[in-house]
Amino acid sequence: MKDYVHKVNYYETDKMGLTHHSNYIRFMEEARVDFMEQLGFGYEKMEAEGVGSPVIAIDCAFKKSTTFPDEITVKVFAIKCSAFKLVIGYEMTCKGEIVFTGNSTHCFLDKNGRPVVLEKAFPEFYKALLATMPEQK
Repeated sequence: MKDYVHKVNYYETDKMGLTHHSNYIRFMEEARVDFMEQLGFGYEKMEAEGVGSPVIAIDCAFKKSTTFPDEITVKVFAIKCSAFKLVIGYEMTCKGEIVFTGNSTHCFLDKNGRPVVLEKAFPEFYKALLATMPEQK
């Protein structure tokens, strides 16, 4: 899997010149969308199949500050993949140092809001996710 790279834009900084903390959640989403595309199951494909994947929880830790125009490299991987939930991990680095770690928890729902069993609905996607888990490598 290719890491996602985000170059900090000037407008993403605060009055102190630091990347505003709220942007890291956006960077997680950008990286997750790229990750899903690389796995061959981008959001457009999933939604065309009638499946949505809302975020149901976010957990994160800020380690070091970044500024304009730093490049942040984001590693994305599955932490846990069960019948109804997916937990995705993120490790962001800048200049070789960890600046942020986090995870997002997702469920999968059909058009009527009912849970979808990922392994049954998209077995190839489920296997691809498992292959990204650190203990599976």
